[in-house]
Amino acid sequence: MTSHGRYGPEAAMTGGEALVRALAAHGARMAFGIPGTHNLEIYRHLEPYGIRHVTPRHEQGAGYAADAFARVTGGPGVAVTTTGPALLNIAAAAGQAYSDSVPLLIVSPGMPLRHPRQPTGMLHEMRSQTEALRGVAAFSHRVSTVEEIGAAVARAFTLFRTERPRPVHIEVPLDLLEAAERVGGVRLAPPSAERRPGAEPVREAAAALLAARRPALVLGGGARGAAAACRALAEELGAFVVTTANGKGIVDESHPLSLGVSLHSPSVQKALTDCDVVLAVGTELAESDLWSAPPSALGGTLIRVDVDPAQMYAAMPADVALVGDARDSLRALRKATAGQRLASRATVNSAVAALRGERDAETAARDARWIPYLRAIRNVLDEDAVITSDSAQCCYYGAIPHLPVGPRGRYLHPTGFGTLGYALPAAIGAKSAYPGRQVVALSGDGGLQFTVQELATATQLGLPLPVVVFDNGGYGEIRDEMKARGDTPTAVDLPRVDLPRVDLPALCRAYGGGGTHAASPGALADALARALKTPGPTVITVPEETTV
Repeated sequence: MTSHGRYGPEAAMTGGEALVRALAAHGARMAFGIPGTHNLEIYRHLEPYGIRHVTPRHEQGAGYAADAFARVTGGPGVAVTTTGPALLNIAAAAGQAYSDSVPLLIVSPGMPLRHPRQPTGMLHEMRSQTEALRGVAAFSHRVSTVEEIGAAVARAFTLFRTERPRPVHIEVPLDLLEAAERVGGVRLAPPSAERRPGAEPVREAAAALLAARRPALVLGGGARGAAAACRALAEELGAFVVTTANGKGIVDESHPLSLGVSLHSPSVQKALTDCDVVLAVGTELAESDLWSAPPSALGGTLIRVDVDPAQMYAAMPADVALVGDARDSLRALRKATAGQRLASRATVNSAVAALRGERDAETAARDARWIPYLRAIRNVLDEDAVITSDSAQCCYYGAIPHLPVGPRGRYLHPTGFGTLGYALPAAIGAKSAYPGRQVVALSGDGGLQFTVQELATATQLGLPLPVVVFDNGGYGEIRDEMKARGDTPTAVDLPRVDLPRVDLPALCRAYGGGGTHAASPGALADALARALKTPGPTVITVPEETTV
């Protein structure tokens, strides 16, 4: 599909303008990145085409910010890098987006078209940018003409709209960025179409669910577009609901049927094994969800709904495979089951409450240090607040299972790939998307310092952004693993006798923000309430040793 827009079919423009024009035509309204010597022709055209820009302090931060922008808006996040080291800097963010099925579009310059194979020592020269990015992205497309740029962008957006979302990379050779060539109208990706499973798998799945005595729903990030249908189906069937970290809040975690993010719980895993039917929607059912190797089977009949056909054979193979978009698939499934069964809600709610108690008892001693503080955070935040999370104990042991979220809110966590340093730049991306919405970053002291320089970016934006840091003096998870092995903890304690703990609130103040310590849940609630009304970032540290 093409559209001439403001240019006729014989218009001439540089590769930089052709790239930005194509992004704008596909609805891109914001980009994250850092200008460099080789990408200035891209930056020249962003403002004229109505694309706002946020400048993080590191390309990895740009990638995480664009990732979060995509997660909260539902549309692709765009990141702009320059050549060589800048592109490699964003590779970790691309890997995270691939793991979490996030539509992230990375655009960069590349070596000139006729750059020799033999290295010449050109600035930022590397053997192959495209080969490097192919290892962490769905594809890396190096264009060979200015006119091809539009097709490459359309290819990216076609993938975002019709396949499992993944990060992609588009490389424009340096000489094409500056060269003016005749191009046609903008080539547009086709609009999204319904992606329904076949009628026979729907009938088979509906029959299994209607006959089930102990059904359950497992919801991943791919089920987010079908939140209402998931809740309705659970209520009609009397099925308890478990989610992955990416599926957190699809069904309100305060709902009587919800067990929240608890696939890792032994009692919940046993309950799922005892089910006669499990409906898994938009989830890999992977080791990163279960915190252990996936079992060979889950329940009597496993029905899987996923837009990615390969998922039907991965981890736990489907007994009934519904290949299609979650919203379209659940709509078809509900139509097939409508009015045929209404479970005894009181009986089911009681059973789920008992299972919830078993789940909480498993980790009560370990998680007690975080729960009072998480309650304080929840009491301060609005229902539609966005919470970004790091790969830290306070997040995966604490907030993910114990900080309830509903469909109006969002909880963004780097699962699978498990990168560190995600929370702060992700919060910047979410806040850039919705400046009027509460956004809070949760992190540990170790993870925060991977991307702590983004406090400068948050200060520059001038938007309220609390950063709550549970400070355990280093890499707490790895310290615990070393102790469990009988090893002497090595290289995991960031402070030493001769090197005191970093004063993170003071560091935030040095960047132009605010900061304070909170040694009690009440102090955290007060500090968080103030930070949500104070322009710029505010780092609030909670010393974990005072919470045990």
